Amino acid sequence: MAEPVTDAVATATTRRQVLAWSLWDWGSAAFNAVIITFVFSVYLVDGVGDDLEGPISAATWLAWSVAAGSVVIAVLAPVTGRRSDAGGGRRRSLGFLTAGVVVVTALMFFVREDASYLWLGLLLLVVGEILFELSQVPYFAMLRQVSTPGNVGRVSALGWAFGYLGGIVLLLICFFGLITGDGGLLGVSTDDGLNIRVVAILAAVWFAVFAVPVLLVVPELPASASPAEKVGIAQSYRDVGRDIARMWREDRVVLQYLLASAIFRDGLAGVFAFGAVLAVSVYGFTDESVIIFGIAANVVSAAGALVAGRLDDVRGPRAVIVVSLSAMLVAGLVLLVVDGMAMFWVFGLMLCLFVGPAQSAARTYLVRLTPPGLEGQNFGFYAMTGRAASFLSPALFGLCAFLGGDDRWGILGIMLVLAAGLLALLAVPSDVRDRATSG
Repeated sequence: MAEPVTDAVATATTRRQVLAWSLWDWGSAAFNAVIITFVFSVYLVDGVGDDLEGPISAATWLAWSVAAGSVVIAVLAPVTGRRSDAGGGRRRSLGFLTAGVVVVTALMFFVREDASYLWLGLLLLVVGEILFELSQVPYFAMLRQVSTPGNVGRVSALGWAFGYLGGIVLLLICFFGLITGDGGLLGVSTDDGLNIRVVAILAAVWFAVFAVPVLLVVPELPASASPAEKVGIAQSYRDVGRDIARMWREDRVVLQYLLASAIFRDGLAGVFAFGAVLAVSVYGFTDESVIIFGIAANVVSAAGALVAGRLDDVRGPRAVIVVSLSAMLVAGLVLLVVDGMAMFWVFGLMLCLFVGPAQSAARTYLVRLTPPGLEGQNFGFYAMTGRAASFLSPALFGLCAFLGGDDRWGILGIMLVLAAGLLALLAVPSDVRDRATSG
């Protein structure tokens, strides 16, 4: 079993360290928003794989590739997190994994708009996603190194807000500079997908630049194991199994929270994953207006996270999550029975207002539950359980839309996931103090 490291808890924070840590979130939006969500994945399906021969579409190959990547992430995350704790290598792990994401993103420049390049594009996308998700394990674990028990909620919220806002800024730069019209304001050729391939280079540079401060400013975690005690990969997996068994016997509240958060976090992801689809297919949005709504949604989510960060420090993350999920359930149920763009603007933005607080508080809750020095291990489990539950929202959205005969009923599927996550969270004991202060 890995031993806690009390030096992993900051006794004071500096604005310089908090800003440096938050800038990684700002930079990571280059991969999360531009590559995965809005630009490169769409390019693979609608551009590169548009003329793909055979019975299987490019979109299906993309879905299968992402699913395979999720399995790899679930397998690797607990071990990589645990090893970074024991070896005192969180910053080193973050730097190595971030560099991997940057390199893979830059290599996407070579994915031309031809079906023969689809396999290269899918490989790069999946490898990038695996490295990106694994990089979040040491990054999340470093939250306790740049915050104190009294301000961890505000620091986490600042990071989430930076992520939302960084995504907006870079998307606007890409959209107006390289995508809209014929190659954007920069007039980059659209032949062979060159303008989108340049977006990949821009995203790689963006992430690299804004990832540097955290690697220079935030100190490395002290090792919890001597070089003689460090073990190989196979032993690390055996140790992970022992850790899970120990947590089940001695610290079951952490396991309960990991399972509950996996469920409601998938519901939160479903809100953004299917929001644009619903806006267009149900509420009458055009392609242009849904982009405007997407920008507003990210701004509202960032603002909500910043406000809730202070409540997190005063009332605790559990209260923030419960209120956020409850408000989202109300907004979602209203959307089931209303029509028109105006109603979606009101209640869709209400949903987004509470997504940011729930996401930010989800990671501060785990920080508070985790014994000092074991953050990497537990955030590895956080990534693993999140990936294990990632099928819930897509499956229930599709099932409810199918049974109801209308995409509108897919909202009910997402609300069911959020409700299940809320109920699971309410079953987690609420009297657990911050482990950094209670010893």
